[in-house]
Amino acid sequence: MKINQKIAIGLIVISFLIAAVAAVSFIEKWKPDVIVKGPGVTKTAHLSDYFTDLKGEYSDSAIYFLESNKPGGTVFILGGTHPNEPASMLSALLFIENAIVEKGRIIVIPQANLSAFSHNNPQEASPQYLYFTTPNGVRKFRYGSRATNPIHQWPDPDIYINQFGQSLSGSDNRNLNRGYPGNPSGNFTEKVCYAIMEFIRKEKCDLSIDLHEASPEYPVINAIVAHERAGDLASMAVMDLQMENLEYNLEMSPPTFHGLTHREWGDYSDTLAILMESANACQGRLRGRTDEDLALTGKDKMYVKAAQLGKLYVPYDENGHPIEERVGRHTAAIVMLINNFNIFYPGKTVEFTGIPSYQEINEKGYGNYLKEVK
Repeated sequence: MKINQKIAIGLIVISFLIAAVAAVSFIEKWKPDVIVKGPGVTKTAHLSDYFTDLKGEYSDSAIYFLESNKPGGTVFILGGTHPNEPASMLSALLFIENAIVEKGRIIVIPQANLSAFSHNNPQEASPQYLYFTTPNGVRKFRYGSRATNPIHQWPDPDIYINQFGQSLSGSDNRNLNRGYPGNPSGNFTEKVCYAIMEFIRKEKCDLSIDLHEASPEYPVINAIVAHERAGDLASMAVMDLQMENLEYNLEMSPPTFHGLTHREWGDYSDTLAILMESANACQGRLRGRTDEDLALTGKDKMYVKAAQLGKLYVPYDENGHPIEERVGRHTAAIVMLINNFNIFYPGKTVEFTGIPSYQEINEKGYGNYLKEVK
C-alpha cells in the first residue's frame, strides 16, 4: 500500500510539473511581438479607434501609418489574418520597418487577428516561434493559429451560419476570413471584421491587399484573387510579374462565396479588394514533421514525392519554398499592384522607397531587413 501511495504521489508531482511547464509556455504566447517602427512610420492607431467595442480587448490590433506630405491615394496592407501563415505577417512587417512613402500613404495592420497569435492549432504540433538572425542580433515572432483563441470566443457551434445564411464548419466562426463584413453585435471574431471594415471605410482606402499562404495541394496558390472591380488592375499586375519570371495565377472572387476579404471588402466599401496566396508546406495535410525548420525552409520530402506524382498545384523540389521566397513574392506583387494602380488612377498615386526586391530578399535573407530593437 505504501508503495502504491508513493507511486501516486510521484505521479501527482510529475503532473503538476508538466502543468507548470505548460502554463509558462501558455503565458509566454500572450506576450506581444516586438515590431520596430521604421523611419517611414508617422503614427499608430488601433482597431478600437474605429470600433470602440474592441477597447481593452486582446484583439485591439495596432495600425501603422506611413504617410507623405504629398496628396495621393491610400494603400492598405493586411497581414496576420491567419497567424499560421507566417509570410503574411512578415511581409506586412517588412513595409512597417523599411518603407518610406513619398506620395500618398500606406497603412499596415500586421497582425489582423491578434487573438490567434496567442495560441497554436491544437493537435498540430506546430512551432511556437520563428527566429531570424539580423545584423543586430536575433528576433523572434509568434507562430500562431488559423483561428481566434477559444479563450476569447467559445464554444464553437456544430455548424456556423454566417450573415449570408451559408453553412460552414463550426470552427469557421473563429476564422477572421469568413466573418466579413463583420457584425457590431456579433461574436468576437465578427467584431474584429467589423472594425477592419470600418477602418477601410473611414480611411477611404483605395487599394486593399490581404496576405495569405496556402497548402501546396490547394488549387488557389501562388495566386492573386481579385474582386471584380479590381480585375483589370490584378490582371495587369499578374502579366507584369510573369514577365519578371514570377508565375502567378489570377482568380476572380466568387460572387456567391461570402465572408471573405476579396468579396466583402469590395462589396461593402469603395476599395479595390485583393487577396494573395503563397505556397506554405505547413498548411498542408501531406507534410511530415511540422516544426520551425519546415515553416522557414519549406523543405519536405513528402511534398517532393507528391509533386513527382502530380498531386500538387505548385512546383516542389528539394529546395522547398523558403520564407524568403514567399515573402519576396508577396512584396513583389504588392509593389507591382501599386505600380499598376498608379497607372490606372494617376490622380491617386502612391510612391515609396525602401522595399527590397524579390532577388534581394532571397539573396540576403529576410532577417537582413529587420531593424534593431532598442
